[in-house]
Amino acid sequence: MVAYRHLGSSGLKVTEITYGNWLTHGSQIEADAATACVRTALDLGITSFDTADVYANTAAEEVLGAALKGERRESLEIFTKVYWPVGPKGPNDVGLSRKHVMEGINGSLRRLGTDYVDLYQAHRYDYATPLEETMQAFADVVRAGKALYIGVSEWTAEQIDAGQQLASQMGFRLVSNQPQYSALYRVIEERVVPTSTALGLGQIVWSPMAEGVLTGKYLPGQAPPPGSRATDDKGGKQMIEAWMRQEVLTAVQRLRPVAEQAGLTMAQLALAWVLQHDFVSAAIVGASRPEQLVENVKASGVVLDEDVMAAVDAALGDVVERDPARTRSPEQRPA
Repeated sequence: MVAYRHLGSSGLKVTEITYGNWLTHGSQIEADAATACVRTALDLGITSFDTADVYANTAAEEVLGAALKGERRESLEIFTKVYWPVGPKGPNDVGLSRKHVMEGINGSLRRLGTDYVDLYQAHRYDYATPLEETMQAFADVVRAGKALYIGVSEWTAEQIDAGQQLASQMGFRLVSNQPQYSALYRVIEERVVPTSTALGLGQIVWSPMAEGVLTGKYLPGQAPPPGSRATDDKGGKQMIEAWMRQEVLTAVQRLRPVAEQAGLTMAQLALAWVLQHDFVSAAIVGASRPEQLVENVKASGVVLDEDVMAAVDAALGDVVERDPARTRSPEQRPA
């Protein structure tokens, strides 16, 4: 069964492998397959589920809500987010204004079929709205009982610090940040992690397998496997392009003997590597087939020794992205 960890310094416990439906529910796979994946996640002991209003333009929340219907609500941890354009994408259908936050939470609750979410997250930082307005809106969402905890996603260290100061003044605290993080993408380590740790935020990391590249299924000099994310024109192909360079794919293949020696698949090694870091509260995994989850959850509880961690570093070498400036939000709200 999947192990639990505290979400930052809060009292909330979440499964260290969390099921996310970013590029799957309502987009890449049909509702029946999505429901099968959610049911498998539950059977495997995953009780934490991450979504967002923008995923498939609200359809992902609806699919997740339907899949979880009938489950004991108190036994689940449901996360969602607000910021990106939704609905008809009018001028107020985006950002972190009070209007959009309040309408966003109400819409998410309706689609998810629940009275509250456990974690409500600012999906990016909004430069067009005063931070005080955003944090006051989140404070009111918490006081109304519509969200139990508040988090952020892809905020810089400075933005997290300023947000936490305001949150504390308003009677709540930020408990989490949701950044991209993997053995290939470590941009949060220099600035975001130390600030978050000092302020009590845990990291709920997305793309721990670098869009699937760290599974080793993409081979240098060969076409992507049919049906893989790199062949998906609905969004998956665009997201994975940055990792499809030949030097990256070659470096990833050097991880194969490391995984074999550790008795793991390459996907399990990627997840286990992320979970070795105590600043990580959870790693988000998606799935288009239940069997993917069955294999991935085997990374929970795995302890990698220092030699394995060093071997991962040596294999990937200088293809690892470490630039802290890569943590950023759009300077302007997306149209």
